[in-house]
Amino acid sequence: MAKQKVAMLTAGGLAPCLSSAVGGLIERYSDIAPEIELVAYRSGYQGLLLADRIEITREMREKAHLLHRYGGSPIGNSRVKLTNAADCIKRGLVKEGENPLRVAAERLAKDGVTILHTIGGDDTNTTAADLAAYLGANGYNLTVVGLPKTVDNDVVPIRQSLGAWTAAEVGAGFFDHVSNEQSAAPRTLVVHEVMGRHCGWLTAATARAYIQKTKDNDYVDGFMMNTQLKNIDGLYLPEMDFNLEGEAERLKAIMDRTGFVTLFVSEGACLDAIVAEREAAGETVKRDAFGHVKIDTINVGNWFSKQFAALLGAERAMVQKSGYYARSAPANRDDLRLIQSMTDLAVESALNKVSGVTGHDEAQGGRLRTIEFPRIKGGKRFDTSAKWFGEVMDAIGQKWKAAS
Repeated sequence: MAKQKVAMLTAGGLAPCLSSAVGGLIERYSDIAPEIELVAYRSGYQGLLLADRIEITREMREKAHLLHRYGGSPIGNSRVKLTNAADCIKRGLVKEGENPLRVAAERLAKDGVTILHTIGGDDTNTTAADLAAYLGANGYNLTVVGLPKTVDNDVVPIRQSLGAWTAAEVGAGFFDHVSNEQSAAPRTLVVHEVMGRHCGWLTAATARAYIQKTKDNDYVDGFMMNTQLKNIDGLYLPEMDFNLEGEAERLKAIMDRTGFVTLFVSEGACLDAIVAEREAAGETVKRDAFGHVKIDTINVGNWFSKQFAALLGAERAMVQKSGYYARSAPANRDDLRLIQSMTDLAVESALNKVSGVTGHDEAQGGRLRTIEFPRIKGGKRFDTSAKWFGEVMDAIGQKWKAAS
C-alpha cells in the first residue's frame, strides 16, 4: 500500500471553526492513523502555490487540543482562485504563462500528498474539486475531503455549516452592548449590519439569539433602560421585500414614541439595487478574484442608515458591524460538537478514498455524509418559512413578505 500523506488548508474569510477543525483533524489522525505524516499549507491556496507549508510535528500533535480554545486560523487564510490565472499572476503567486491549477497540482504531487483537507466555503471546496479532477486526469490519485465553513450558512445542500451558530451567538452579545448607545442621545437610530451576502440566515439567527439573550432582563421601572431600549424594531434580509416609505412611517411612530429605533440589516439586503444604482451613476464596483462584489466597499448598513435617518427625523444615526468580531471568535459548544462529527467523518472518508464535502445532506433527510463535489454550491437562500423566523418577526412586530 502506498504511503499516505495528509495536507490541510483553510481558505476564504474567517469563521469560528477553523482553529478547532484543524485541531480536530490532527487529533483524529493521531488517534487512528498516527503513522501518517501531516502538513498544512500556510494561507490557503497561496501557500500551496508558493510551497509554503507547516510540518506538523509530534509536539504540535500533542497540543492540538488547545486549538479548540481559539478563533482565527492557526494555518492562515487567503482568497485565491486557482482558475483565475490573471489574478494569481498579478499577486506574484505564479509566473506569466503558468496555469495555477497545474502549479498547485504539481506541488501536491511533489510533496507526496495523497489526502487534502480543505476547510472553507463553496469557493474553497469547488476549487479543491477542480484540483482533484485535474490531478485525476493527469494520472495522480488525490483524495480531497472538504469541511463546510461559512458564517452565512449558505452552502447547498448542507443543513448547517461550521461556525454559523457561534457567529450568531457572538453577534448577539456584541449588539447587547451596542444597543445601550441609544441612551446616549435623543432620537437615535442604530443599524446593526450582519454578514450575509446572499443569505439572511445569520442576520435572522443573530436577531433570535439577541431576543433570547435579553428577554428575561430585569429592569428598574421608571428609568430609560427598559425592554423597549433592547427591542429590535426592524429586520431586513436579501430574501425579503419591503416598502421603504411604509417601513419609514411605521418606524417614525416608534421613534416619536420612544426616542430610538434599532434595525438589524443583512449586508446583502438591497445589495443588487445599490450596486445597480452605483453602476448606473458611472461608478466602478470592485470585485474579488471570484467575481463577487467586494461587499465591504458597498456599505449596505450605511445606505439603510442614510435612507431611514432622514425619513425618521433621527438626530443621531450610527452603523455598527458585528461581522469581524463574530467570525473571529472561538467555536461555541454547539459548533464544537458539529466540528467533531464532521472531522471524524472527513478522516474516515479520506482513508476510504471517498472525496467530497462533509455535511448534513438536506436532499437525503439531513443525514451526515460526504456529499459529492458537483452538488456543492454557494448562495443558498434562507428559508423564511422556518417556524423560528416567524416567531422572530412576531416578536419584532414587523409585517413582511418574501422576495419574489
